[in-house]
Amino acid sequence: MTTVTALRHVAFEDLGILEDLFAARAWPVSYIEAPVADWKAFDPLAADLLVVLGGPIGVYEETIYPFLTSEIAAIKKRLAAGKPTLGICLGAQLIARALDARVYPGPEKEIGWRPLMLTDAGKGTPVRHLAAEHTFMFHWHGDTFDLPQDATLLASTDVCPHQIYSWGDSTLAFQCHPEVRARDLEKWFVGHAVEIAAASGVNVPFLRADTQRYAAALERQGKLMFTEWLDSLKL
Repeated sequence: MTTVTALRHVAFEDLGILEDLFAARAWPVSYIEAPVADWKAFDPLAADLLVVLGGPIGVYEETIYPFLTSEIAAIKKRLAAGKPTLGICLGAQLIARALDARVYPGPEKEIGWRPLMLTDAGKGTPVRHLAAEHTFMFHWHGDTFDLPQDATLLASTDVCPHQIYSWGDSTLAFQCHPEVRARDLEKWFVGHAVEIAAASGVNVPFLRADTQRYAAALERQGKLMFTEWLDSLKL
């Protein structure tokens, strides 16, 4: 039986449409609450698929959030073993850091809906389902990262050149959020209320209107993309 472990940093940033896809395959999922996890007992190689989810902190804030040191070490061990790994937002940054790439504040916060620009490499992968002609993408981040050594860049935006990358045969990482479901984003609007209030040109009515406009297409295309990628893993 294929097993999935998800490292979660805040309750409302969960697996989203991936929960539906895993349920359809009868793959059991366990969540590890990263900030309070027993990292000494955690085996990063145990699950067939590890998903590292998002969160509102910086990878480089280990002094404030010491658990990050243990989490990065666990991810590094899994990557070294070549086991299937998926990163989303903070998860993509944690994977980049585990691969010794620099993670740092970006030029501006990228919050809301905007299309991706796929690289030529991206057009030949499951990420092609996320191309601008098919869907807008949901974004929520302030940090960015250098592309890890030996990684392949798959998609960008004007604000964040490194949006999606692959590493090896079974690691895929998204700075953006292809997993989100429209019904879940109301929780984001509450959980990130302080950040929204401080952001320039962003407010809840604007985000809600764009969600109504774009989320259904992203759910459809995200399922196509993730299904193809999961099939490729042959788990």
